[in-house]
Amino acid sequence: MAQSVVIVESPAKAKTIQKYLGPDYEIIASVGHIKNLPDNKLGVDVDGGFRPEYEVIKTKRDVIKRIKQSSKAASRVYLAPDPDREGEAIAWHIAEELGPREGVYRVLFNEITKNAIVRALEQPQQLNVNRYNSQQTRRILDRLVGYQLSPLLWKKVKQGLSAGRVQSVALKMVCDRERSILAFVPVEYWTVQAQLEGSAPPPFVARLHSVDGQKADLTNGEQAQRVRAAILSASITVKSVTRKQRQRRPAPPFITSRLQQEAVRKLRFTAKKTMMVAQSLYEGVDIGEAGPQGLITYMRTDSTRLSQESLDAVRAFVAQRYGEAYVPAGGPNVYKTRKGAQDAHEAIRPTNLEYEPEKIKGFLTPDQYRLYKLIWDRFLACQMAPALYDAVAVDLEAGPVMLRASGSTLVFAGFTAVYTEGRDPDPTGDEDEDGDGVTLPPLKEGEAIRCLAVDADQHFTEPPPRYTESTLIRDLEERGIGRPSTYALILSNIQEKEYVSRDKGRFFPSPLGMLVNDLLQENFPTIINEEFTAQLESRLDEIEEGRSDWQSILQDFNGRFQSRLEAAEVEMRNVKREGIETSFKCEKCGRGMVLKWGRNGQFLACSGYPECRNAKSVEVDPEGNIKPVEDNVPTDESCDKCGAQMLLKHGRFGKFLACSAFPGCKNTRPVPGEERKGRASEPLPSAEGLPPCEKCGSPLAWRRGRFGPFAACTGYPECKYIYRVPKAAGEDGAGKGRGRRGRRGKPGEDSADSAESSAGA
Repeated sequence: MAQSVVIVESPAKAKTIQKYLGPDYEIIASVGHIKNLPDNKLGVDVDGGFRPEYEVIKTKRDVIKRIKQSSKAASRVYLAPDPDREGEAIAWHIAEELGPREGVYRVLFNEITKNAIVRALEQPQQLNVNRYNSQQTRRILDRLVGYQLSPLLWKKVKQGLSAGRVQSVALKMVCDRERSILAFVPVEYWTVQAQLEGSAPPPFVARLHSVDGQKADLTNGEQAQRVRAAILSASITVKSVTRKQRQRRPAPPFITSRLQQEAVRKLRFTAKKTMMVAQSLYEGVDIGEAGPQGLITYMRTDSTRLSQESLDAVRAFVAQRYGEAYVPAGGPNVYKTRKGAQDAHEAIRPTNLEYEPEKIKGFLTPDQYRLYKLIWDRFLACQMAPALYDAVAVDLEAGPVMLRASGSTLVFAGFTAVYTEGRDPDPTGDEDEDGDGVTLPPLKEGEAIRCLAVDADQHFTEPPPRYTESTLIRDLEERGIGRPSTYALILSNIQEKEYVSRDKGRFFPSPLGMLVNDLLQENFPTIINEEFTAQLESRLDEIEEGRSDWQSILQDFNGRFQSRLEAAEVEMRNVKREGIETSFKCEKCGRGMVLKWGRNGQFLACSGYPECRNAKSVEVDPEGNIKPVEDNVPTDESCDKCGAQMLLKHGRFGKFLACSAFPGCKNTRPVPGEERKGRASEPLPSAEGLPPCEKCGSPLAWRRGRFGPFAACTGYPECKYIYRVPKAAGEDGAGKGRGRRGRRGKPGEDSADSAESSAGA
């Protein structure tokens, strides 16, 4: 019998830790949260101090039973869920189930390595009530909003919609950006650049800088042609040559949001995929003789802090691999952590520099290898010397016109020998003003320059770019909305609910998304907005730090929210009944068609309903424009059951063929060469990263079910174990709108422990 019990969140983590601690310890996985608010009611006693009514999750009863049995005979019980608010809540709920007893401790570790685990067990702590209250406050806030606001949307718009305290703000940002784009009026401007040649090669380009000592601002072609003519008619000489050495410093080590942004740019990963892969690297990967090893530190963090031990190790590694010149001479590089960030965890880094990406590549999945290498390279680079460039700026006189040419040459690679941070695309297409990579000829003051050609080009200002995953995460972070654990699910939710679509990597709000946002802004303007949501995040931090009372914050919020909710019940437009006006006309009665939403998606209906019941399916392009599509279109296809003509129809999952003899013949089939939308057409995920079956040890595999893909034991039907894939801990999630209770489902919520923690993955 083990002398001590250690309770963690996931089977993968349990397997890794068991290897480190040996038979004197029994490691048990809770597989995420063990308690949750009830599905069938609000579950918060608003009048009784906002006390939550937690229930044991049905699928966790066996887990709790095992924890209790093992803990009875153990001298010590270590509660070791993740070192964050969600982990604290899991630990607290397990302690409640164990009841009052001696020898129950909380342990925290930022990485799953033997040294970190042993140190944590040597320095056990008590449960942190402030951290738990902070998590509990977030949970209750999200339940109050999601459980009451989502049904209002069901009533006013359509079943299955969701709203959330944070997800609705993200939707607002996407919609606001779209309206800025639609309202944008392009402004004409012109640029002038000259192709020049000095006394020595190579030829070079100089751009217009000023005219008559004033900064050039050309707004029409006439101005541009005058400047062009002035350059062509003038003698061009070098006025000044400025040389200086320029430094480029490395980017800081990864925090969660930066990792997600860079994985979007460089790996084309979604934020959700990034967190799933990072979770597997954190919890442990079997790397041969060394066995399971946690390869990175905790991946939910907004701190750039690095331990002294890791700094010493990386500086020694860089010196040995690249040379002393690549190690910063004045000591380790130190980076500022964003104001308001929690500093509980280190930045994301490799746990052991012995496990170089290339050495362990054979033990990793392709996705694990690519993300691990990204984290590895960024960590090395952040503790390397700056890159040095010889920069040259040349001003040239051409009569009243001043031209400027810039160039730079890399002198010392520094951190760029390992890694350079990616950039989001520049929608303006502006050239690099620093002239990186441009080589200028040796030029001297007073030197005469020959003009080869002068180009005058017309341009128009561009609207603000639509959000990508990377830029939306960046703006959410900068505005203080959400936390490291929330970004991935926020982005996933607004897409799953069809509030936004993604085309060529950019987010487009759908008509439904614009409608829901408009309704929320009309009725909850002081609650569903960036500033108020960011303020609430700060208040949650204050609770964790012991500076604010959680019940007072909930009382203040609920007072505002309930008054607006009561007003919205009366004032909010009933779109379900009225629809949204469009420019389309009913061909049967001539009245206008309105856009509505039903169980099969959006459609056009005659505004004269019920006198006129004309309705049409619609198609929506990526930019949200709608057009009606004809239904019951005759085709050349014949029914393979009765021989009647097949008709082209449109349904929830796209186009399909149906027999014209309906209802006598109900035969349907796909349109040849047409891929249908929906769950049935989506490829199943890879089984890589799934833990083995908890009951029989067989591998798990993805299967397709009524409500989408699920993971199940390959030993079926002998073993009928189904693995419940949980949401990420602490993430901002919305109810799916359907479930075991049918289409209606349960109201949407923002907190991830409405399911289970991702640590169970």
